[in-house]
Amino acid sequence: MKLLRYGPPGQEKPGLLDADGRIRDLSAHVDDIAGATLLPDALDRLRAIDPASLPLVEGNPRLGPCVGQVGKMVCIGLNFSDHAAETGMAVPPEPIIFMKATSAIVGPNDPIELPRGSEKTDWEVELAFVIGKTAKYVSEDEAMDHVAGYCIVNDVSERAFQIERQGQWTKGKSCDSFGPTGPWLVTRDEIEDPQALKMWLEVNGHRYQDGTSATMVYGVRYLVSYLSRFMSLQPGDIVSTGTPPGVGMGQKPQVFLKAGDVVELGVEGLGTQRQTVVQG
Repeated sequence: MKLLRYGPPGQEKPGLLDADGRIRDLSAHVDDIAGATLLPDALDRLRAIDPASLPLVEGNPRLGPCVGQVGKMVCIGLNFSDHAAETGMAVPPEPIIFMKATSAIVGPNDPIELPRGSEKTDWEVELAFVIGKTAKYVSEDEAMDHVAGYCIVNDVSERAFQIERQGQWTKGKSCDSFGPTGPWLVTRDEIEDPQALKMWLEVNGHRYQDGTSATMVYGVRYLVSYLSRFMSLQPGDIVSTGTPPGVGMGQKPQVFLKAGDVVELGVEGLGTQRQTVVQG
C-alpha cells in the first residue's frame, strides 16, 4: 500500500494511492496515518479494503507529510561509504545519531525556506523507514517486524550552522521546512530489499546525487536493532538513514541553495519530491 495525507497544513486527511495513481480518501476508516494506524494489525485491516470502494479525491490537493503526529525523527550521519569519502571523513565505527526537530517536517512539495543568516543550505536525498510497532532491545532477526514502511526524506541542512558553529548537528538540521517527507508511506511488503534502491537528486535540472542504498554502511535491519538499545522506537517515529554522495558541500567549488532554485529528488519505488527554495 501507498498511504498518504492530503490537504492544507495542519488539516491533512488520510488517504491511499490506488493502482492508477489516484488518491482515495480513508477518513471513514482511520483518523490519520499516524500512531496506532501503523500497527501491523491496523495495516492488515487497511489492506483488506478495496480501493475502488473508497471515495475518489478530485483535483490535485497538496500532499502533507506522509506520517502525522511524529514523535521523533532520528537521523543517521555519514552512513554511505561513498558520501563519507566525499566529505573526507572516515566511516564511523558506530552509527552517528542526531535528531531533527519534528517542527522541520513538511510535505514533499512544500517550499524549502532559507533561514535568516543562511549561506550554506544544502540538500540530501534519503531513504527513511517508519516504525510500525514499538521496538526496544530488539534483535536484528526481529527488527523488520517493527518497520511499517518506507518514505523519502530530504534532509535539508545548513552547513555553517551544522559544522562551523559550536554544539551538535541538530541546529543545522532543524530549521522550519528542513524535513520534506513523503509523498507516501510505502508499506514494507512492497519493497523487497531496502538496501538495493536507486536514489537521485537534481537542482535546477542538474543531477548532483545519483546513488544507491546498496552503499549504506549500516542497513535498515541493523539500525532498528541498534537504535532500540538506546531509545524505544514507537509507531510513527521516522528514521532517516543517510545520503549518497553529491551534496552541495562536496562539490568543487561548493554549491548551496538560493532563493528560486528548484530541487527534485526520488528513491526507487517511493515516488518523488519537488521543492522550490524561498527566503524564510
